[in-house]
Amino acid sequence: MGMGKITAAITGVQGYLPEYVLTNEELSTMVDTNDEWITSRTGVKERHIMKNGASSDMASEAVKGLLKKTNTNPEDVDLVIVGTVTADHPFPSTSNILCDKTGMKNAWGFDLNAACSGFIYSLATASQFIETGKYKKVIVVGVDMMSSIIDYEDRTTCVIFGDGAGAVMLEPNEEGMGVQDFILRSDGSGVNFWVQPAGGSLNPPTIETVEKRQHFVKQEGKQVFKFAVTNMAGVSAEIMEKNNLSSDDVDWLVPHQANLRIIDATANRMGLPKEKVMINIQKYGNTTAGTLPLCLWDYENQLKKGDNLILSAFGGGFTWGAVYLKWAYDPK
Repeated sequence: MGMGKITAAITGVQGYLPEYVLTNEELSTMVDTNDEWITSRTGVKERHIMKNGASSDMASEAVKGLLKKTNTNPEDVDLVIVGTVTADHPFPSTSNILCDKTGMKNAWGFDLNAACSGFIYSLATASQFIETGKYKKVIVVGVDMMSSIIDYEDRTTCVIFGDGAGAVMLEPNEEGMGVQDFILRSDGSGVNFWVQPAGGSLNPPTIETVEKRQHFVKQEGKQVFKFAVTNMAGVSAEIMEKNNLSSDDVDWLVPHQANLRIIDATANRMGLPKEKVMINIQKYGNTTAGTLPLCLWDYENQLKKGDNLILSAFGGGFTWGAVYLKWAYDPK
């Protein structure tokens, strides 16, 4: 990237996790499972659960922390994009509610629904508003309160997911830092394998949809796993090739935290050693759109200006993609 071209750089990151921690031990009193089974198949040891409140509350905490950390007046924020599948309401958007709760009076925004790819879809979208020169401060949030749509009698899903939020500030950069490239994909035939069947216009809420437990996430684990491994690893290798990056050039893989085996397969395909891979699935589980910003938050003090990061995700129904970005600042 030549000097002077405006790119969208992350200038701060902040996460939020609810206080309540649900361990594998406690889960095994709720459903027929055990710590060994969960750990060996997923890598999850515990997850955080939001007991009171909604997605907008988690997002608000993350955003308040971000505004403080970046020394930003909330009224200076131009746009807020929230990646989520667990909006407070079907409408108005969680972004709308979030702006009100945090005093971002001059911002407009919207929710972007791409399941576990919500953060990379939102980041790629947000970067366009910076690159055009139109906006100076854009916040991207990944938040999901999966506990609100998970069936705690279904051991195939309830062991994986947790609640959490992460937010990043995007600002113009003329040194070539920030978002360099992205490849985003989707395949709607995946609706058969990973879906929340009821609650929308196809199956509006009825006594029957509730009794049939159709407002919870349903997934065909084997199919999803196969698709995820192939596509998440594939798109991560593809973005490296497209940008002439060798394994040595990549400083960090920031992978969606769905399953440790999917993360390993992606790192292997990219030729990256374990120490270049961000992993926090053991602490948080799969927070859907929250995973990538929470990784960036956890690893922030290890990131250096100019580091090459590949963000990669695969989501239900299906969505997937990768973002190549250069980190824009040294540890604070």
